[in-house]
Amino acid sequence: MSKITVIGAGSVGATIANDLMVQGIASEIVLIDINQQKAFGEALDIYQAAPFCSPAIVRCGDYPDAQDSDIVIITSGVARKPGQSRLDLAQTNVNILKDITPNIVKVAPKAVYIIVSNPVDVLTYVFSKISGLPEHQIMGSGTILDTSRLQSTLAKRFHISPKNVHAHVYGEHGDTSFVPWSLVHIANNHIDSYKACAPDGDSINWNQNYAEVEEFVRTSGAQVIKAKGATFYAVAISVCHICKCIFNGAGTALTVSTMMHGEYGVEDVALSTLTIVDRTGVRGKIMNHLTDGEVDKLRASATKLKDTISKLSI
Repeated sequence: MSKITVIGAGSVGATIANDLMVQGIASEIVLIDINQQKAFGEALDIYQAAPFCSPAIVRCGDYPDAQDSDIVIITSGVARKPGQSRLDLAQTNVNILKDITPNIVKVAPKAVYIIVSNPVDVLTYVFSKISGLPEHQIMGSGTILDTSRLQSTLAKRFHISPKNVHAHVYGEHGDTSFVPWSLVHIANNHIDSYKACAPDGDSINWNQNYAEVEEFVRTSGAQVIKAKGATFYAVAISVCHICKCIFNGAGTALTVSTMMHGEYGVEDVALSTLTIVDRTGVRGKIMNHLTDGEVDKLRASATKLKDTISKLSI
């Protein structure tokens, strides 16, 4: 038996709840929202597809219904509008998180918490500071979606399965994110040498297009918001993937947002580096060797987040 509570029944929260049931990740899914009627409608709509999925209970509830949850996913907050940065949402969504935190932690103190609301790194930091929970129980969805965007666009360029693309986005889930290109490999070859090794190398369009690819990854979310008003499908799938990795228990390397304590010279901020996730939540960080330039980028990302945090009322 596995129980997941999703706080926030907006587009992201409801899509996560739906995907959790469709993929058979949890046997019980509780949907909580300040708008109880919305949560009721979403839960009922999702549950009525149960005969076509793995057996699961999907229901709306209030904080006491989250008791004994294995995972709690927090999606509540104001959504980003066209032209807004994730950091523009900071104080509003911090205030919402401050209201939620004591209510949910009281009833689910042993759950692993996944923060999804934006700005995710700032909110992960705030939750770590105010929840009173051990840090290994807390992670933000971080750059896992950015990493998926990176892997999928590189897979297209190199005509290969995304599963053979080992590439990750580090730093803030936002404008200061970056790709540590020194770590990027395609089918066990560094990205810049794969073309020469590939059977179809002549058809591969790659000339160290680092800036072009990073710009695509950074602006993808804004493009979706501009085109359709919101992003929720890809982020929901990525959060469900985190849940599967937690329940799997084997230990999976993911770019989730966690608190930094001096790694790469960065501390007292939450951002994404490659981290092992298992049944306990955050097992620890993988200290990959970064170039001096990549360390500088990570520190610049941390500085940007710290500047935002310093202006908040926590």
